[in-house]
Amino acid sequence: MSRYVAALPALSDQYARLTGLGLDLPPLHADLEGDLLVVHPRVVSAAGLAPLLWLDERPGFVVEDLTDLAEFGPAPGVEVPDAALYAVSAPGRGDEFANLSPNEVDPQIRAAGRDLMTVSEGICWALQVPEVIERNHCFMTTGSRKVGRRLGALDSRVPALWISNGAGRDGTERRGAPKVGWCWAGNRHTWLGIASVGGRSG
Repeated sequence: MSRYVAALPALSDQYARLTGLGLDLPPLHADLEGDLLVVHPRVVSAAGLAPLLWLDERPGFVVEDLTDLAEFGPAPGVEVPDAALYAVSAPGRGDEFANLSPNEVDPQIRAAGRDLMTVSEGICWALQVPEVIERNHCFMTTGSRKVGRRLGALDSRVPALWISNGAGRDGTERRGAPKVGWCWAGNRHTWLGIASVGGRSG
């Protein structure tokens, strides 16, 4: 499976980057293995991480109609380690899935032996490698879903990371800023891939 993969520094350097941003984190376990260090949302929520993102000297933000972001937990079948800090291997932006919907792609990702990326994992990735949020090449994080109103159903939205155009409620002052928004699980977007990971360890 072809995919965009950006080089990542050592986990210890990633930890220093996160603490340098002001996060109060528990010690990093020396035996933790993986490519990307992730802060579990119980330690710092996705909404709490988003403002630490920066592009074009503008801080990241969560869109105003995603006030329930904290209610998006691991999607069915996604197992996040029960650890304050954990690591994922081989994060991929999923550019090859642009113009395909999550409903179409999620089964393909799993059939290839990979797993769906959560929104916290996506934000942590962008904190380490800001260029993974690239205009016209951004990504959805379908590993985070919210329980729907009907029994056994999921909310139809999936979180996504992209760059604001400064329109509507975003405000012109946020043009060029990284944003955490949402897309419908059944919709296609030419400029949004569907991100995945090779595995997790904690």
